[in-house]
Amino acid sequence: MRTYLDFEKKIAELESKVSELKSIAGAEADEDETTSAVSIDDEIRTLEEKARKALSDTYSNLTPWQKCQVARHPDRPHCMAYVNAMITDFVPLAGDRYYSDDDAIVGGIGRFRGRSVVILGHEKGNTTESRIKHNFGMARPEGYRKAVRLMEMAERFQMPIITFIDTAGAFPGVGAEERGQAEAIARSTDKCLSLTVPIITLVIGEGGSGGALAIATANKVLMLEHSIYTVASPEAAASILWHDSTRAKDAATNMRITAQDLDELGIIDGIITEPIGGAHRNPETMINHAANVIEKRLTDLEDMAPAEIRRQRQQKFLDIGKSLH
Repeated sequence: MRTYLDFEKKIAELESKVSELKSIAGAEADEDETTSAVSIDDEIRTLEEKARKALSDTYSNLTPWQKCQVARHPDRPHCMAYVNAMITDFVPLAGDRYYSDDDAIVGGIGRFRGRSVVILGHEKGNTTESRIKHNFGMARPEGYRKAVRLMEMAERFQMPIITFIDTAGAFPGVGAEERGQAEAIARSTDKCLSLTVPIITLVIGEGGSGGALAIATANKVLMLEHSIYTVASPEAAASILWHDSTRAKDAATNMRITAQDLDELGIIDGIITEPIGGAHRNPETMINHAANVIEKRLTDLEDMAPAEIRRQRQQKFLDIGKSLH
């Protein structure tokens, strides 16, 4: 059953009516009531066209807060959906070799269209059980230390790195802070900057704060059309600025967190178009399109010398600070 967001009420009503009429048409077809069935088919086509237009009109004019809702849609494809569809011979690797494993960040090695690559990404899960297992994509220090371990492996064997970003932020629990959350994030970010292998990052949902940046300090940072990337969630920002988390809509509007805003500011390197209605409407098409863009960006980087790859990445982030000064 499809999940509708609060601003999709008109779309939901039209698609629900289409489903009802299709059920009636199917029942009448079984009874061979040809004339009535033809009439219903005409009505179905009319309503389907209205639903398509409503969907297109709605998604071509989303507000920042609505984009935030789409980025968090429960049916949106998460990290492992991309990995399973894009990566062959994937071998997951676990543990930070210091404390334990963290399921909020998944990682491993595999092959992407003929290339051996290292994969890292935030996994939110798609059922109640899996969301709890993956801690809703909010990593603890051991997750970032695992990421550093896999980055070092990528450097040792000269394998490109592809990262998928989808987190509200690093886990803020007491235990995480006691085990050095800030230090782990900083070391992961620093490791990204020091590597001589290409790093491609794709923000597939939420890119929240340092929890996202820790594995997103890449040569090329790409965002899906309806994803968000922000220094703090709209709810957290509203709490800080106005001491009122219910003003998250105002925060989202003013923080410039959408892919379109960040592309205009020069913070990201490209926007990947989503199917009409969002990635969750057609995950297969979305993932294939993303894979094509990632392949092109990797090919562009392959002609660069290792030292130049590192220099380009470092300069990219220095230039962000200059351009926003």
